[in-house]
Amino acid sequence: MCNSSRRGKGIRERKESCMNIEREKACAQMISTGYYTSKKSDEICEDDCDEQASPSSVTMSRLRCFLHGIDFRVIFVFLLIAPAAVFTIYCHGQKLTYFLRPLWESPPKPFIPLTHYYNQNVSMETLCKLHGWGIREFPRRVYDAVLFSNEIDMLTIRWKELYPYITQYVLLESNSTFTGLPKPHNFAIHRDLFKFIEPRLTYGEIGGRFQRGENPFVEEAYQRLALDQLLKVAGIEDDDLLIMSDVDEIPSGHTIDLLRWCDDIPPILHLQLRNYLYSFEFQQHQLSWRASIHRYQKGKTKYAHYRRTDYLFSDSGWHCSFCFRHLSDFIFKMKAYSHSDRVRFSRFLNPKRIQEVICKGGDLYDMLPEEYTFRDIIGTMGPIPHSLSAVNLPSYLLENADKYKYLLPGHCLRECR
Repeated sequence: MCNSSRRGKGIRERKESCMNIEREKACAQMISTGYYTSKKSDEICEDDCDEQASPSSVTMSRLRCFLHGIDFRVIFVFLLIAPAAVFTIYCHGQKLTYFLRPLWESPPKPFIPLTHYYNQNVSMETLCKLHGWGIREFPRRVYDAVLFSNEIDMLTIRWKELYPYITQYVLLESNSTFTGLPKPHNFAIHRDLFKFIEPRLTYGEIGGRFQRGENPFVEEAYQRLALDQLLKVAGIEDDDLLIMSDVDEIPSGHTIDLLRWCDDIPPILHLQLRNYLYSFEFQQHQLSWRASIHRYQKGKTKYAHYRRTDYLFSDSGWHCSFCFRHLSDFIFKMKAYSHSDRVRFSRFLNPKRIQEVICKGGDLYDMLPEEYTFRDIIGTMGPIPHSLSAVNLPSYLLENADKYKYLLPGHCLRECR
């Protein structure tokens, strides 16, 4: 009996020893993997299985066990960090998209730049020869066709610059913006200011479609198609020169004079324009290229504002974007033109903010530069540097500097209206 009892006791001790060893191994493994729980927590959870406990104590015990198993760091992430991240993306997501642009969009095919020779003291025959072109016995007719919104001053400067070389001015305006907002016929209201071109003017009006919520480029294409029809009314013929550009994309007069006199010029040329923002004080790094000039071909030439050829005629004029006299005109254009989706916050339309941005040379939409390499994005970030140069600007602008002072360096303040 004693021996049997001792043997049984020895077996139990060995079993308990083995169990202790197993527990230690399990505990060590749990600690190393981050899933260790204390003996106290085990006891709390074990209470849930205690048949002697009252229902209320079981409920509380289970609640304590549930709360003990929650990782409060995860809750902190979802309640604080996650909303903050969403808010940051909402406010600055567009910047992030533009900064990462080199990862998802390749740069467009480069243009083939053509050297532009000019000096006022050099004969036209010599200039044409320098470009590899012949000279005509008489100049081509030139048509300048524009869609008009509200840029009265820029239209005046444009038409004064081109006046000696234009056969027919063609202007179309609508009672609707590209975004479907109603607007007055601003040119018709101010038509008396343009009596100097009246004998050479073909003017047309078109009713807006007022499709609110539609892509603005659809309305823009609709109006440009109507301008095609107005050109036919104006009497354009084959081999006439047709200038396709927005009002604020102004070809220099000597560029148009050269192209109307020279023979064998390319059928389509994009015009490289010096790019300015707000006034001729802020010259942007990017050069404007959308303006173009065409040797008209009936049934083939269509009025458009996108890339049509690989040839780019260097230093051919000026593009002065958002060059308005009144702060209200800035607000109107921001809501009216095809990129109105960039107005992401109502504060962008605050006149005080707009005035501050103009004088600083900043971006009205708080955007990063539209570039295709990280080097170019970083290199052009920040405000546009101020320039004190007013050399080689449109002659009518300089001759009437007092009237258009807001377009010249050192005069960034705008009028309220």
